[in-house]
Formats: sequence, C-alpha cells, structure tokens
Amino acid sequence: MHEPVAFSVFATAIGDCALAWNDVGVFAVWLPEASATRLRARIARRYPQAIEAAPEGSVAAAVAAITALLRGERTDLGPIRLDDSRLDPFDRRVYAAARTIAPGRVVSYAELAARVGPEATAREVGQSLGRNPFPIVVPCHRIVAAGGELGGFAAPGGTATKRRLLTIEDARRDGVDDLFDRPADAGSASA
Repeated sequence: MHEPVAFSVFATAIGDCALAWNDVGVFAVWLPEASATRLRARIARRYPQAIEAAPEGSVAAAVAAITALLRGERTDLGPIRLDDSRLDPFDRRVYAAARTIAPGRVVSYAELAARVGPEATAREVGQSLGRNPFPIVVPCHRIVAAGGELGGFAAPGGTATKRRLLTIEDARRDGVDDLFDRPADAGSASA
C-alpha cells in the first residue's frame, strides 16, 4: 500500500478543496470544510505523515481540472490517475463505473448497480459511494435515488452540497435529453 506523501489545499468556486497524492496517483480528495484550517486539520488527523506541497505535473493538472469543473465547465476528470490500491475490489468497480457518468448527467443507484454487475445492489452501491475517498473525481454526486430524489451524500454539507454540485453541472438524468440537448438542425424547418 502506498501512503500519501503530499497534499494540497486549493481554492474553488465552492470553497477550499484538497487532494493528497503519492507516487502512484491521487490518494484522496476532500470537499470544503467550514474553513481551510479545519480542512488541513482533517487531513493531518487522517494522514499525519503527509506534507503540504505545491502540486506539479499530473497533480497540478488534476487541481486545474477539478477547479474548472467546479466553475461550471464541462471538464472530464477521467484522466486523473487514482491510487485505489487500498480499496476493496467491489468499491473499485463501483468507482470505475461512476467515473463513466459524464458531467451534467445523473443515474440512479440501481442503474449504477446494473453497470457494476449482476451481483451488485443499489444499497451496496450506495454504501460504497458513502466510503468514496475521491469525491468529485469519482462523481458520487451524480448518483441519485429512484424517482430523481437526491439520495444521500457523505461529504461535508450533505445533500445541500450534492444539490449545489448538480446545479453547477446543470445535471439531467442520463439518457434523457431535453430541448437544449437536441442538435441545432433537428426539428428546424427551412423557409
């Protein structure tokens, strides 16, 4: 198991977020706490050996991508390399499936369970997402309860944060287009 060697706290449109990384990839991601000081304290309690450092290379690119997404840009976080070596194999499959949900789209827990495999249930997927150490990068906010209800959200701020993230992304149900999703020439008549 690779432990994080560094972390960085960075400003976003929703507040100060953070990520920790090691030689394999991003090890953990944090959404805003009440203050950057509380966020740093939370990281220090969880990973006392990690040092705060300026991100470089692929980690700096990850920070830029997360910041852009939280600014409302349709940014693909798929290229961010994660170190998921310490995770249960089921959680890895859930997180990999969740990462296929595009910004601005949502699916239900049951739909995500179907993507994970026939042995997965909506409840197990929800429990896995509650343990997600990579919020935003593994977009657990894009998974909702049946009937379009929000469902839970374990990150600071709970469902209010989830709603805010979905609003930033102008999220819609996966596979359900609306008027704004149609190609410009669809349905137009020529004079």
